[in-house]
Amino acid sequence: MKTIMGALGVSLLATCALAEGALHKVAIHVNQNDPAVLNMALNNVQNLNAYYMEQGDNVEIELVAYGPGLNMFVPGKSPVADRVSTMGLEMENLKFSACGNTLQKMSAKAGADIVLMDEAQVVPSGVVRLIELQQQGYAYVRP
Repeated sequence: MKTIMGALGVSLLATCALAEGALHKVAIHVNQNDPAVLNMALNNVQNLNAYYMEQGDNVEIELVAYGPGLNMFVPGKSPVADRVSTMGLEMENLKFSACGNTLQKMSAKAGADIVLMDEAQVVPSGVVRLIELQQQGYAYVRP
């Protein structure tokens, strides 16, 4: 009886998971301050989101920026600021992570604190964040 219930329980869990749609997790790496690369990364986000929505699946996306790519989140310097703001409002499944190491170095070089867009959350290290996400099962994409 225990084996039948165990198999039945697993089967029911699998059916519920399929009914809710699969969960996909994607980390996108940005370390260049090239408008074409920044736009391609945001295009990747939009395309991934649209694809999985059409499939009835769910997707969690985290875009991690460090080095020159951190300019993506600097007001007045970001060539994609409007897109970041819009996507941040429209997509609850999207996180923007900014490297704290890069932010400290940029602030020291500027002689003042660099303020980032509200959409960006600061993480201690962009590289470490990418490793953590991959260890959590996130697929890795670098445009």
